[in-house]
Amino acid sequence: MHRHISFSSHREYRFYQGPLASCVANGIQAVNFLGDRFLRKSHASAGIDELYRHSVNSAFSPTEAFLVTGAPHASAYYPRDFAWFYPDVLDPETITDSEDAVRRVRLLEKSVRLMLEAVRANVVTTTIVPAGSDRYIGVNYFSLPSDTLLGILAGLEQIMLADQRTSSYLAMAQGAHAGRLLLAGYRDDLKKAIFQLANALEPFDDNGLTALLCDVNAPRSAATDTRAERRRFVTNACVYATFVRGIRLGVIDQIELEGVLGRGLSQYKKELLGLFGKHGHIRHALDSSSEPAASSIALDFVNVHQGFWDLSEASERALFAATTDLVLGEPRFRIPDTFHFLVSADNPQNKMIHKIAAPAYQGRSCWPTFNVEFADRMLEYDEFSGTEKYRSCAQDILSDIRNATEMHGGYQELLSEKGQKYRTWAYQGAVAHSWFPRFLSVWRRAFGAPLLNRS
Repeated sequence: MHRHISFSSHREYRFYQGPLASCVANGIQAVNFLGDRFLRKSHASAGIDELYRHSVNSAFSPTEAFLVTGAPHASAYYPRDFAWFYPDVLDPETITDSEDAVRRVRLLEKSVRLMLEAVRANVVTTTIVPAGSDRYIGVNYFSLPSDTLLGILAGLEQIMLADQRTSSYLAMAQGAHAGRLLLAGYRDDLKKAIFQLANALEPFDDNGLTALLCDVNAPRSAATDTRAERRRFVTNACVYATFVRGIRLGVIDQIELEGVLGRGLSQYKKELLGLFGKHGHIRHALDSSSEPAASSIALDFVNVHQGFWDLSEASERALFAATTDLVLGEPRFRIPDTFHFLVSADNPQNKMIHKIAAPAYQGRSCWPTFNVEFADRMLEYDEFSGTEKYRSCAQDILSDIRNATEMHGGYQELLSEKGQKYRTWAYQGAVAHSWFPRFLSVWRRAFGAPLLNRS
């Protein structure tokens, strides 16, 4: 039986920023993280079908006001996640039934609407912290964002294109209609924000290799936001991907953007690749040493789904393959006897709080979701190169994630370098319920068959 979705009526959201608001947000977050640290219940191991049903029921519960990762992050909203961690929540292959479809579409629409209201209020921050009924604080952890607008555009695009997926769920068509209305209503606000980002880029010269960067003088936040380096590949790849998505959605005009950049979009990307790839592989940060080469790489070079990489281009395939082969060939990059790859072979320069509380959080730890994107780019490489160079490796990555999910009783935010749940005196990684569907989508691509038994 089809159900009609009642989408969010217009609500008056109030957004706050500034030193006092940030102190309040930090206090709220501290209480939530500490509460999760001491009150969380452990989950027993179980089969993948049972764990997935539990995850979707939790992630897309009708009581949720926003699409979130899972505790302790469930207490705040991270716009970047819509590009990085849940770009496939409306993939019909991952939806369990029509009720699940309705819940997902409704929650995605509510989430995108709130983020767009934040953009309208000029609150383009890494994090949005609820502070009471329809009151929200915009705060930056731990620097200005490079990928918040990318996440907002990705969430908007996903709901707008819901009806283009092969599906019998009526909710998809209703969601797509709501998405198109959102784009029409907030296009000017998005355009203004994207051009503010474009105007913030600065030229950087590295011995004659030049490019426009978002983080020449100070770090910018991306999914690996605890790393304190400047001039990072991932932050600038996210900016490029933001421009591409903005053009694709008709939010900004390419010619107008190129006028601001002072170069064509393709030239802008070529310069980024030349700068970060001058040693034949993608360096994570221009400040990093190139010796040994594997020490200068971070796994987030794979960037986001439909983001930076265009592997139909032979030159990009070669650069991607060279970087991938360095990761695969370096034993320090993986948990021994597994295909779990760490974020980096060495722990990075961190903010002081992370040195104390979680030093390997985005260094010598394994994030299953980055491994999923690594596998997906490998499959994309094989598709465009007409080879089977990486398929078996991609399959092994996904199989090991499945095993870890079953063993630890849920889809983990991250694992330690010994393959256990990542835990410190201050922090326990989340069970990332809403990231689970993306894993199913890539599994289907890798194995040509769905992971779950639908019978």
